[in-house]
Amino acid sequence: MPDSNAVTAPVVSVKPVVLPAPGRGADLQVRVSAPVTGHDLPVVVFSHGFGWSMDGYAPLADFWAAAGFVVVQPTHLDSRTLGLPADDPRTPLIWRIRVEDLKRVLDGLDAVEAAVPGLAGRVDRRRVAVAGHSWGAQTASMLLGARVLDAGGVPGEDMTDPRVTAGVLLALTGLGGDDLSPFAAEHFPFMNPSFDGMAAPTLVIAGDEDRSPLSVRGPDWFTDPYFLSPGSKSLLTLFGAEHSLGGIPGHGVAETTDESPERVALIQRLTTAYLRSALDVEDGAWLAACAELEGDPQALGKIQSK
Repeated sequence: MPDSNAVTAPVVSVKPVVLPAPGRGADLQVRVSAPVTGHDLPVVVFSHGFGWSMDGYAPLADFWAAAGFVVVQPTHLDSRTLGLPADDPRTPLIWRIRVEDLKRVLDGLDAVEAAVPGLAGRVDRRRVAVAGHSWGAQTASMLLGARVLDAGGVPGEDMTDPRVTAGVLLALTGLGGDDLSPFAAEHFPFMNPSFDGMAAPTLVIAGDEDRSPLSVRGPDWFTDPYFLSPGSKSLLTLFGAEHSLGGIPGHGVAETTDESPERVALIQRLTTAYLRSALDVEDGAWLAACAELEGDPQALGKIQSK
């Protein structure tokens, strides 16, 4: 079981773990990080943002693993490490292949366990969460019940995965249609979501200074997944945060425009508390973390729940 105090536990990471992926054009490579001790460890499958890979997002992956989670990070086909040409026939389908990548990880948990020395038999497959940032959040949201609307507003395939019981969605984009910029509407038809079926417990994280060139709206666009979805949801709004939310893709990353170690530390603590409680209803870490944030006069964000 994850230890609420074990946020500095020794961690082992193994990469690449290769999962067969017939029809994908390339097998799926993943990175697995896990604490060296503990049992009944829950799983977090993390989907990276555009262009990243299994090597990104160390501030989250390493922290979660040290806190008692098995973190699996696939490298999607849009990764800069793969160099897929823009005219590759798979390019228009990458958003779907990304979702299949996450499901393939869940299908391949035997191989994931076997790849990490000493991990076999220590994983609790009844407790699985998905998480992601930006495009990765869109990918993860599909397993939680979000769907893509076609040009006529009809929901597409339901890609919900019953093996997933909770999610953490960081900087997830909002509604499509008239809310998209002309560029986004032309090039990213999958950016037309419906959150009506996203009923799984989810923490949505948005920056109140996240202004996207993909939308004609302001930072409130990133709060749509919270307000427009049913079920148990929480929204963490980060003050002054832009799209990298202070630097979660990595330490000293050039694309981070709002670098803030303090903000990243807050995200680390709150996401860990949320995952712990969402995957174990008797765990009070999330309520305690919310109370602590609410009582902080210099808080870097605010939480609302429904």
